[in-house]
Amino acid sequence: MESIWTRQRTASPARETLSRDQIVKATMELLDAEGLAGLSMRKLAARLDSGATSLYWHVQTKDDLIDLVIDQVYGEVDVPDAELAGWRGGALLLAHSLRAVILRHGWLPEVIYIRPSIGPNAVVMGSRGLALFTAAGFTGRDIDYAMNAVLSFVFGNVSPHATWQATVRRSGYSVEELNREILAEVAQLPAMDPMMHESVQRRRVVDMDQLLNESFSYGLDSLLDGLEKRLST
Repeated sequence: MESIWTRQRTASPARETLSRDQIVKATMELLDAEGLAGLSMRKLAARLDSGATSLYWHVQTKDDLIDLVIDQVYGEVDVPDAELAGWRGGALLLAHSLRAVILRHGWLPEVIYIRPSIGPNAVVMGSRGLALFTAAGFTGRDIDYAMNAVLSFVFGNVSPHATWQATVRRSGYSVEELNREILAEVAQLPAMDPMMHESVQRRRVVDMDQLLNESFSYGLDSLLDGLEKRLST
């Protein structure tokens, strides 16, 4: 799988005024507004008020655009030094920062596992993350496993939240209105198990965003508790 990061970059003509940074910015804006399905070289060229030829001096394919914006997203993730935050505090900040970034760019879960994350920002984020788990006392492959456990939890937990946000935007309802409508339908299901009924009632009195935020924090704290326990055994 060829990546823009491993391909030798071709110099653009002296008169070319379009920059890679401009292309990345416009691509991010298009993806944030229309999602992955709305991304095309034609639409991007129109947004930049530029011809397709100018784009091809910088990117050869749509995959090139995806590689660039994935790395741009990783540049938004905050990973503190373990000396300043401690390994657990650093892991918490990394996880919450990554979650916030994914929610800003809801298309990311669709592409993150189909393109190699080997751009400069991804490498820096990965290195800083590994340093956190090394500082915690993990060694060898356990360093990688611990970090992968946290990153996998974040993506697994936040992907439904990002989908929920997109659903709300498309519905024309507010979060509260859509949540009430869905739960009202669930509550009408015949012969609902009593435990399930109680769960639905609990959800009806909590804002959906609050519920998802609290669920994320609960799961993350539980995961880090487990990692700490492994260190002590």
